[in-house]
Amino acid sequence: MNIFRLTGDLSHLAAIIILLLKIWKTRSCAGISGKSQILFALVFTTRYLDLLTSFISLYNTSMKMIYIGCAFATVYLIYMKFKATYDGNHDSFRVEFLVVPIGGLSVLINHDFSLLEILWTFSIYLESVAILPQLFMISKTGEAETITTHYLFCLGLYRTLYLFNWIWRFYFEGFFDMIAIVAGVVQTILYCDFFYLYFTKVLKGKKLSLPA
Repeated sequence: MNIFRLTGDLSHLAAIIILLLKIWKTRSCAGISGKSQILFALVFTTRYLDLLTSFISLYNTSMKMIYIGCAFATVYLIYMKFKATYDGNHDSFRVEFLVVPIGGLSVLINHDFSLLEILWTFSIYLESVAILPQLFMISKTGEAETITTHYLFCLGLYRTLYLFNWIWRFYFEGFFDMIAIVAGVVQTILYCDFFYLYFTKVLKGKKLSLPA
């Protein structure tokens, strides 16, 4: 495992922990898109079905189980335990406009026409746009809490580091996965505007706001 993948995984884990701690400590899920969290839970569930069929390493298995467990824990906190604090009026992105086309695309463009491979491909495509409901929610409310922006920054950092991971693997291992790379580039592009605002506002103590 190279340093880019390791730090990418740690950034991803940090994002998840930041979000869970934010919700638990404040006893509120205000400003958090439940729809994005459902999409991420769907991403991890469809991607890590290989837990049932193969074992790669203790690290690999542990991280997959943590991602799945934390994703569903977050959904539970938003829609069950702290449901009264959930802002469903602003979390209005139509996720079916993402899930349905991506489902069709994963059937048409994949590495192998098998159930597990199609579901893995679906997860890759869906992850690239799963953050859109959260960004859309921020644009509707006009601003985001600092802790929420830290969560988004760690997610964007994770994806950016994975781009370097793929470059590393191409040059040193000869590994090249066009589907994962294209989806990763799309996801990173979605974070570009956020990164700019994060460094120019949030780190200077100002509240983040995205254009409506």
